[in-house]
Amino acid sequence: MASPGPAPAGELLRIDPIELRFPFELKKQISCSMQLSNLSDDYIAFKVKTTSPKKYSVRPNTGVVLPRSTCDVVVTMQAQRENPPDMQCKDKFLVQSVIAPSGINVKDVTGEMFTKESGNKVEEVKLRVTYVSPPQPPSPVPEESEEGSPSRGESENGDGPAGGFTRALRERIEPQEKSLEAGALISKLTEEKNSAIQQNHKIRQELDMMRREVSKRRGGFSFVIVIIVALIGIFLGYMMKS
Repeated sequence: MASPGPAPAGELLRIDPIELRFPFELKKQISCSMQLSNLSDDYIAFKVKTTSPKKYSVRPNTGVVLPRSTCDVVVTMQAQRENPPDMQCKDKFLVQSVIAPSGINVKDVTGEMFTKESGNKVEEVKLRVTYVSPPQPPSPVPEESEEGSPSRGESENGDGPAGGFTRALRERIEPQEKSLEAGALISKLTEEKNSAIQQNHKIRQELDMMRREVSKRRGGFSFVIVIIVALIGIFLGYMMKS
C-alpha cells in the first residue's frame, strides 16, 4: 500500500502520496493507491501515464474529479520473476490534469484534452516508485504449558473438557444424520410404491376398456382374453408384494 507522504497542492489536483511504495515480493501482484483531490469548483479531468505500461495496471487511468471531491486510483504491479538490482526502481508515473467542461462524463475524456495543441493548460505531476521489504509475519505464540490447562493433543483426541464437549456434540449430530438418511429412504420407497399403484390402476383401466371393446365386437369374452387378464393380475399382485 502507498505510505502517506507530502501531498503537493497543485493548481488543479492535490495528489497523495507523491511516491508509490510497493512491498516487493517475487511472483506476486502488488497494489498501492493514490488519492486525487479537487479543491476547486471546477470539473477536473485527469490521465495517469507510466514509463512501464506493460508492468503496471492503473484503474482508472483516466477520469473526472468532481468539484470539492476526491478520486482513488489503484496501481497494480504485475508479478515479477526476478528481484530488481539492489531493490532499486527507475519507473515513473505522470499525472496530467486539465479543467474540463462542467458536467463532463468519464467517457467524454479523450487523450487530445491533455495535448498542447488543445489549448488547455495541462498540469503535470511526476511520481516516483519505490520498492520496500514486505511486512514480516508475526512470530508464533508458544503453547501454554500451565498445569491443569488442556493441551492440543487432549482436545483433538477427545480427552479433557474441550474433547468431552466435542464428543458429546458428535454423539448428538450422528443420530440426527442417520434419521435424515432413513427419512429420505422412506420417502423414496413411498414414492415408488405410489407410482406402482398408479401404474396398476392405469393398467386395470386399460384392461376394462379392452374388455368392453371385445364385448361389443364379439358379444362376450373369449377364453384366451380371460387367461391373459388373469396372468396380468397375478403378475401385478406379485410385483406389489415385492
